[in-house]
Amino acid sequence: MSAWVLPDYIADVLPSEARHIEEIRRNLLDMARSYGYELVMPPLLEHLESLLSGTGEALDLQTFKLVDQLSGRMMGLRADTTPQVARIDAHLLNRQGVARLCYCGPVLHTRPSGPHATREPLQFGAELFGHRGLEADLEVLTLALDALKVTQVQGIQVDLADARIIEALLKLGDFDTEHQALILAALAGKDVSELSSLTAKSPALVSTSLKHLVQLYGDSNVLAQARKALPNVAQITEALDHLDWLARHVDGARTSFDLADLRGYAYYSGARFSMFAPGASDALVRGGRYDEVGSVFGRKRPAVGFSLDVKALVAVAPPRPLRAAIRAPWSEALDVRAAIAQLRRQGETVVCVLPGHESEIDEFNCDRELVLKGAQWTVTTI
Repeated sequence: MSAWVLPDYIADVLPSEARHIEEIRRNLLDMARSYGYELVMPPLLEHLESLLSGTGEALDLQTFKLVDQLSGRMMGLRADTTPQVARIDAHLLNRQGVARLCYCGPVLHTRPSGPHATREPLQFGAELFGHRGLEADLEVLTLALDALKVTQVQGIQVDLADARIIEALLKLGDFDTEHQALILAALAGKDVSELSSLTAKSPALVSTSLKHLVQLYGDSNVLAQARKALPNVAQITEALDHLDWLARHVDGARTSFDLADLRGYAYYSGARFSMFAPGASDALVRGGRYDEVGSVFGRKRPAVGFSLDVKALVAVAPPRPLRAAIRAPWSEALDVRAAIAQLRRQGETVVCVLPGHESEIDEFNCDRELVLKGAQWTVTTI
């Protein structure tokens, strides 16, 4: 095998795509800043126990592991930035009130999440710590929606769910851990026959409710159906009320519900959302409330946030026109160099044509040229 062949699901990013990625990255960070979110930059690797604390088996399997040659301890290359941001909130900032943090950087996965996914996503996300109310859930959901809108993605659909519904049903059934795992797998696969078998000895209310849950997906009518089909217990009623409130406040996108959606079930503690768009094979954004995320760091705080892969977002975002550039001759003359420097200070891209390369075409598609007219260097249209 050639030495320059990259590993599977790892790829170089070439100039035109890299430019698009960088433009969108700036848009996303600017949008987060407009909401008051502060940028943090966690390290790419750290001690394994810190990366995986409280995240469940799924993230463990996605994490590359290695031995630190300095300390001999196991280290990991982050597969998700959220635990790191929770650690920063708990131990470095240690603020008593609300903390709004955002980040954007690469993560590494041992396996791709889908057939066309990369193992090196560029993860952008935002986290809000310190507020337990629905106001925080809505702020994060709205920020995520605005982040997609600023990249000009069209046809956005917001899919809502709530981890408390399934949690309440499992408590009513009093299932052991192993049995819960089998039920969750059947729910994820929407396998009604397997659910019937797994809950055959459970109370009829629990068995019927879990089977109903598989069918509870679609438009706003789903919530009314859920109130009739699911037990009238406080945890479920509160979850449905919260989903209804959030859906009524979503602006500029279609909303739907999938109450049996289990993606990240072990991670979330309340309302959660996914955002889809035409052309994307999977959700572009996933987020929600995860109040337990900081407890393993000794500081359990209300928390809600979201993340997305900028590379996946670029694949469905419309292409942007290349910013026009100016072609200039290469010269040692001070007046030429001064004219070029002035144009660059004004924000222009100026590409100097090196000797012997006058006929080459560059990526910037220069539409203007710096030429000498009389005694003055002037920009003219090509």
